[in-house]
Amino acid sequence: MAGKHAYYYDDELPKAMQRNNKKDTGNKKRKKKKNKKPMGLKVFGIIILVLIIILIAIVGSAYWYVSDKLGKMQQVEINEEDLGIANEVSESLSKYRNIAIFGVDSRSNNLEKGNRSDCIIIASINNETKDVKLISVYRDTYVQIDGHGLDKITHAYSYGSAQLAINTLNTNFDLNIKEFVTVNFNSVAEAVEELGGITINIESQQEMKTMNEEYIDEIAKQTGLSNKKVTKTGPQTLNGVQAVAYSRVRYTAGGDYKRAERMRTVIEAMLAKLKTKSIGQINTFMDNILPKVYTNISAGDVLQLLPSLANFNISDSIGWPYKTKGITLDRWYGVPVTLQSNVTQLHQEAFEEEDYIPSETVKTISNRIITKTGYRE
Repeated sequence: MAGKHAYYYDDELPKAMQRNNKKDTGNKKRKKKKNKKPMGLKVFGIIILVLIIILIAIVGSAYWYVSDKLGKMQQVEINEEDLGIANEVSESLSKYRNIAIFGVDSRSNNLEKGNRSDCIIIASINNETKDVKLISVYRDTYVQIDGHGLDKITHAYSYGSAQLAINTLNTNFDLNIKEFVTVNFNSVAEAVEELGGITINIESQQEMKTMNEEYIDEIAKQTGLSNKKVTKTGPQTLNGVQAVAYSRVRYTAGGDYKRAERMRTVIEAMLAKLKTKSIGQINTFMDNILPKVYTNISAGDVLQLLPSLANFNISDSIGWPYKTKGITLDRWYGVPVTLQSNVTQLHQEAFEEEDYIPSETVKTISNRIITKTGYRE
């Protein structure tokens, strides 16, 4: 399922992105970046849908069994009063359960403050239809972070862990998020390995080349898994390292927005593969992956969902902002043009609010961004 793309012009991309959107100029090889932090499929905090929605639906007949499995997750409580949810938003989005999914740049199981959420997805569940929409938020998006002013949204998690990151999403997007799930890098490759690989379509030689030359060896070293290269384009089964490498491809046509689409593609492939597994295989999968999940969703909350979980269906995927323009201030930012219009479109498409009018908070933040950048419609 293809995602909805933002309007993003090549001359507005960071220089590194521009470089690879242009034709190769001969045999000169690009220097490989020495990334010291893992990136890419950290977005698979969306494993909340895999582990909690699909798994629990499959094995949910035994209450004690489910409770034991969910008890393996890293649990934390957050103060809902500090999440920035406006009363009118809470009322207008009452039929939607929006869960924030964070992928952080941690190599360990420390998933708290100090880690940037390099990838962010909002899993929006319609409680009436059971449809699930995946909303990917571009990590460099210029927003307001409480106590820190205008900054990249990826920094909110680092400044104040999940609580501040959720507050940032709610206040800038007019959302009602109360729940979150966070995972780190290694758990993604391991999850795909546990599933026996996933089927992905490698669309171009450039994707394959970037996976092989820039990511596979690095990811294999970090995870201790196979560094087998991809040898062809087209539909094929990718192992854990290859799937992570695929999702990390960023500096090609489409930049970070295309990367977000790749991540959503892998999510759907994981869900499809998981549905084919036996109870025994699912049991092993849960034992290995759940301890690496950090969340405020309790076992009790999950168990209350059991009667309807099997009906959940991913119906759409959205990349946000829809329209953005790059700017270099103290560093490079992706500026929503404008925040107000992008939030309006999000509510129209994701939440069926055709006549949506953004809150005064969103309008105020939008005007601050315009004043700072000069970017307006």
